[in-house]
Amino acid sequence: MPQYQTWEEFSRAAEKLYLADPMKARVVLKYRHSDGSLCIKVTDDLVCLVYRTDQAQDVKKIEKFHSQLKRLIVAKESHSVAMETD
Repeated sequence: MPQYQTWEEFSRAAEKLYLADPMKARVVLKYRHSDGSLCIKVTDDLVCLVYRTDQAQDVKKIEKFHSQLKRLIVAKESHSVAMETD
């Protein structure tokens, strides 16, 4: 299970993993209050990518990443619905 040290590497790898098979990919967020760390994990059951942080500014990056994934999900769904109606 590769753990990334930089956010940029993780976000690129996670987006690539999602785009490879959107139906199998899932995202898990875990916050530990005791040590103030946030862990984000993206997996498709074959590959598991992990990024851990205790920096407050990384929360905004994670929120942006989630909104980007949501846009990709909606774009694919609306595209497939449009294709079904044609």
